[in-house]
Amino acid sequence: MDAVWFEWTAFILFGVVGLIVSGHALLYKREARSALLWLLVVWFLPVLGAVLYLLIGINRLQRRAQRLRDATALPPAAEQIAGEDQTELLADDDLGGLARLVQQVTGQPLLAGNHLTPLVNGVQAYPAMLDAIAQARHSIALATYIFDRDGIGDQFVHALLAAQQRGVSIRILIDDVYVRLVRGSAFKFLKAAGLNVVSFNPPVLPARLHAANLRNHRKLLIVDGQIGFTGGMNIHRPYWRPENPATAFRDLHFHVRGPVVRHMVETFTDDWYFTTGERLDTRFWGEEGPQPAGPALARGIEAGPDETLDRLRWVFLGALNVARQSVRIWTPYFVPDQSLLAALSAAALRGVEVDILTPVENNHPLVQWAGRAHYWQVLEHGAHIWERPGPFDHSKLMVVDSRWVCIGSANWDARSLRLNFEFNLEVYDTALAQHLEALFQAARREATLVTAAQLRERPLPIRLRDGAARLFSPML
Repeated sequence: MDAVWFEWTAFILFGVVGLIVSGHALLYKREARSALLWLLVVWFLPVLGAVLYLLIGINRLQRRAQRLRDATALPPAAEQIAGEDQTELLADDDLGGLARLVQQVTGQPLLAGNHLTPLVNGVQAYPAMLDAIAQARHSIALATYIFDRDGIGDQFVHALLAAQQRGVSIRILIDDVYVRLVRGSAFKFLKAAGLNVVSFNPPVLPARLHAANLRNHRKLLIVDGQIGFTGGMNIHRPYWRPENPATAFRDLHFHVRGPVVRHMVETFTDDWYFTTGERLDTRFWGEEGPQPAGPALARGIEAGPDETLDRLRWVFLGALNVARQSVRIWTPYFVPDQSLLAALSAAALRGVEVDILTPVENNHPLVQWAGRAHYWQVLEHGAHIWERPGPFDHSKLMVVDSRWVCIGSANWDARSLRLNFEFNLEVYDTALAQHLEALFQAARREATLVTAAQLRERPLPIRLRDGAARLFSPML
């Protein structure tokens, strides 16, 4: 009798828990496929499924981020940033609608007076960054996903230590996943040397196991609150191989001057407070903000799984919808969702020249397999996909009509658009856009065009493998 009573009690309890978890998934999961997958997990794995959902299926960061902002009464971005919004300057321009869309989804002003210098590969980016650190007089803020201890990382470590000895205030933020999982991380050495370094969003078992899937992928270096560096480049040994430069990873990074550096300052300030509780103010950044430096209109786009969710998807969709002549997408990981696939196809069907450049060999094979399973959906509507051979190409770039540019840390995959904390810049500058268009075209000349016939002719096991990998696209 006791055994029967226990079985019925357990059955009812598991049913109630399953119903509660299922209801939460139905109400709060944005995508029907994600909700359906969680329902299957919860009901086919009655105990384990519910536990997994509670640990990694609920976005607690959104609520935590809102509590932090409420508690500290952070001023709105438009009040925190000096400089008038220039969005209306583009009101009569073909790109005016895109500018208004990005203003609405970010809440950030479009700022005039900026200059961006492209830095191609580690051979250009690292010396420029190290020189800026060497010239720092007041403060250095560095956020990165990867910071190696050896190789090029050793030069950064010594440059930061030298700056600290000169009296420069330093804050370093490294993503916790890399700190914990990679033995070559510089984190422990930096901490032992007395530098102010912290890891972003460390999980505390079991309540925050989900945090391991939510990574700070931003790359920000801000010196004296005046100049910035951002893009796709980590402080990572494969990017710096002076003994054999032809084998080094490839990437794009940018030296940024002008008022838009304030958006980088704001993003780092939020991340640092989110992690440490310390609010960086003018005592750290300095009283004088960045000065006008060029003709570009630019705006920072802070995105992540907190209240900034889906910002980059809206930006990409808006850019594809306003394109009239050309769209150039340069990305290491191409695993778009259905909304982006539809927008890419619609642009191609309108007669826009859509070119997507991605590496022929990826450092994450599962991501590449899933990406190739999507290729046919854009190829059949007239878009072009190019695969570049040689060393891994980590470049991230979007250029529309040779006039609008989006650069930063985000990839064209679900991890960047839904799970990672990212930072991009949108820039309205024809000279910069044409320069980056030329870089894209030079890289494309080294690449091979992928055709629908080639995809169909691949062996059946390869096509099945890629199709199976596509099922994991929401998590890649």
